[in-house]
Amino acid sequence: MSIDLNGLSAKELDSLIAQAKKRRTTLHKRKPIAEVRKKLTALARAEGYTVAELFSGAASAPAKKGTAAKPARKSTKGYKLGKVAPKYRNPQNPSETWAGRGQQPKWMATQIAAGKKVDDFLIR
Repeated sequence: MSIDLNGLSAKELDSLIAQAKKRRTTLHKRKPIAEVRKKLTALARAEGYTVAELFSGAASAPAKKGTAAKPARKSTKGYKLGKVAPKYRNPQNPSETWAGRGQQPKWMATQIAAGKKVDDFLIR
């Protein structure tokens, strides 16, 4: 945020200073964020909720007392999965293989379009 102070009159500067002092006082009165977060977490836990349940925006049935809420399922999008042995091989070029993950390779798609079946490319 940039304010050109040279273009302000004395009255405008006094008003700006008063607003800044008021804002500073408000910020100094606030408790540290870690302390507030700790209180919120404790209150939610005492009522049988998690903070994520309360602020996720999704309405859900209240949790039963004494039962832990199930954590949200994590997405695997963007994660690299481990290597898998190839399942299919191009009969015309044996160096071209496919593990069956992701998009079908072009060599397989063209041959399937020509009438072959996926099982014809299985590595036995």
